[in-house]
Amino acid sequence: MKPGILEEVPWSEDGITSYDRQHFTIYCQILDACADNASVEEMAELILGIDPTLEPVRARKAIRSHIDRANWMVTTGSKYLFAG
Repeated sequence: MKPGILEEVPWSEDGITSYDRQHFTIYCQILDACADNASVEEMAELILGIDPTLEPVRARKAIRSHIDRANWMVTTGSKYLFAG
């Protein structure tokens, strides 16, 4: 896994976390890859740096966690991004 990327994204419903701020570009890459119909395996390997052949369960778990948070950032978290 790439340095600084966690298998399970720290979650908060109350706002943007420091992990969110540090990995915002990862979330954008994931959302872009989802829009391009990339597979979970492709995203895990290319974006998170997890080999899905060697660690299939870990790859799925990590990418799912990041997809969920990326979607939250778009649907709910964006109000925190643009708050003054």
